[in-house]
Amino acid sequence: MVETQGGGPAGGAAEVLDRPLPDGVRRRVIQIVCDAFGGLRVGELPAQLRQYARFTPSRRAKFAGNAMAAALETDPAFRRRVGEKYKEAQPELSEALESGCPPPAADPLDVAAAAYVLRPAGWVKLVTTAGEEAQRAEAERADEQNRAELERLRAELAAAREQSRADTERLRAELEAARKEAESLHRKLRSALSDVKRGEAALRKAHAETEAVRAEGQAQISAAESEARRLKARLGEAEAALEATRRAAREGRSVEDMRVRLLLDTVLDAAQGLRRELALPPVSVRPAETVDAVEPGRMTPRDIAARALSEHDPAILDQLLALPQVHLVVDGYNVTKTGYPQMPLEKQRLRLLGQLSQLAAQTGAEVTCVFDGAELAAPVLLAPPRGVRVLFSKPGVTADELIRQLVRAEPPGRPVVVVSTDREVADGVAKAGARPVASAVLLKRLSRG
Repeated sequence: MVETQGGGPAGGAAEVLDRPLPDGVRRRVIQIVCDAFGGLRVGELPAQLRQYARFTPSRRAKFAGNAMAAALETDPAFRRRVGEKYKEAQPELSEALESGCPPPAADPLDVAAAAYVLRPAGWVKLVTTAGEEAQRAEAERADEQNRAELERLRAELAAAREQSRADTERLRAELEAARKEAESLHRKLRSALSDVKRGEAALRKAHAETEAVRAEGQAQISAAESEARRLKARLGEAEAALEATRRAAREGRSVEDMRVRLLLDTVLDAAQGLRRELALPPVSVRPAETVDAVEPGRMTPRDIAARALSEHDPAILDQLLALPQVHLVVDGYNVTKTGYPQMPLEKQRLRLLGQLSQLAAQTGAEVTCVFDGAELAAPVLLAPPRGVRVLFSKPGVTADELIRQLVRAEPPGRPVVVVSTDREVADGVAKAGARPVASAVLLKRLSRG
């Protein structure tokens, strides 16, 4: 945006920025002022900057950066003096800017900072372009870092799988050796029993041999127990490493990584079952315990739905959120426009997310709130509250479709509760195995605190 001011060069029109100065350009501008500071007399400095005249350039940039930037913007005479010092230090770039042809090979941030100080024609465009290029470069660096982190996590996952296979093979070999040793002990015992029939002397000898065998067996059992404890400790370390991998993958918010984490959970459960199966006597696990069945007191969304509670009773939502590993998916605008439609959209979002954060802290459930991105004029700068995942639908995708994608992404058997008054959404998620709940029920539960 260009505005007209009377104090510009030659009394004509002057360009001004309609947005804050980009951070990179602002740092270069402060550096230009610091470099020019030493060449100015104290009387030539604005009153608010004279106290920094004796500072070193680094301390001046650290403690007087904001004051120098403000003085440069509001004091044309000070800006003109700084510009003259810059022309003396950088004559080629200054002449190129004055002529309207900045060097193509020059750093865009240096060109924008010089243009901000010298104020040639079109300086606003140079500053704006530099800010956009800096943001684009920062986004590319962040993308590269994310890709590198993903590759590292994949390598760690492959190493963990290989270690798990090696541990399994070693445990099988040790089990086979223990079985052979037990067979050997049984043969020695039968030989000792046959020697008893040959007389008292042979009996005493057999007793001695039996005691020796028992001592040897006890030593082997103790060694086996020590080895089992060591293996359990190693398995605990592997579980901790897998848990760290799952936490790091959760931060990447990748659907494929999430499915890999669920697969890792399955592998971990299988490893724990194998550990119980390989444990030495006394046996702590029975074959009946390996049969998959519903335990007494365990509830599913269908069990809760069958209870004699009204569909509009908030207590049914409390029961659903008490299920293990439950995932609560909320149709954000559907809830806010049901409860407080008169508020602006931004305040609707903030109010709902604050209440959902309290609900997540109370119940421990995973909470995802979905908003329709089609109603946004620009990207929303929003810090998600603790315990709540906030998602906006992409262009061309409605919030309803995003909710259905979230439900389909969950593994079969996990309890998923979807809050929406939209009949089409409720019917769709119910077919996918989720439990629909009306928006009014959630509003009643949130109003309860």
